[in-house]
Amino acid sequence: MIVATWNVNSLTARWPRVEAWLVEKNPDVVLIQETKQTDAKFPFTELARLGYESAHYGQGQWNGVAVLSRVGLGDVTRGFGDDDPEARIIGATCAGVRVYSCYVPNGRALDDPHYVYKLQWLAKLAELVENRDPAQPFVVGGDFNVAPADLDCYDPSAFEGATHVSEPERDAIRALESAGLVDLTRALHPNEPCYSWWDYRNGAFHRGWGLRIDLLLVDSALLAKATDSHVDREARKGEKPSDHAPVIGEFNL
Repeated sequence: MIVATWNVNSLTARWPRVEAWLVEKNPDVVLIQETKQTDAKFPFTELARLGYESAHYGQGQWNGVAVLSRVGLGDVTRGFGDDDPEARIIGATCAGVRVYSCYVPNGRALDDPHYVYKLQWLAKLAELVENRDPAQPFVVGGDFNVAPADLDCYDPSAFEGATHVSEPERDAIRALESAGLVDLTRALHPNEPCYSWWDYRNGAFHRGWGLRIDLLLVDSALLAKATDSHVDREARKGEKPSDHAPVIGEFNL
């Protein structure tokens, strides 16, 4: 089973590239973030032609998350079940695996109310993880907007006093790990940067100025069956790419 997570930074703008990537790579499950579409605009029909069932939680110009599956899709949930109006998390069951696609708030700045919202949002995600069914394989993938360690940032000094690298944010990722999840890419590649995001500006991609903020967090059952995890850097090249590259996990299920 191949599971991928990808912040596409507007499915409307990126659809031709996403479609071509799905045809070329044939992943079984894809967790999408930042669709920036309403449910009415989401390409359900086009995805069905490619062999994918899909579920979407849309918001129009902002946010938006989706799950695509070639191996069945059921038990869809949207949001945390509270009054948060932002479309940032969607869950589904695919071939017996419980999957969540999440787009964690950016945080903006350490003194911004959005940073508090980010930490509160991550705390709700940790509660969801803690309350999961331990008998069901489990994966949370998405754009976490947190570089878990200095290795995940091309120059930690450039981000001092900023979001994405602050200790409270990193503590929130550790809380997810304490709840029983493992950072798949880092578990399989303990010493490689494995960046997944590069700014559009200043030639950041070509200079290697990246961050690893797109994660696949899996439970011990899936980790035991993992055979590979990598970042598809090719998807960041060419015309009109997303600023994120897909992160892929492969499992022998």
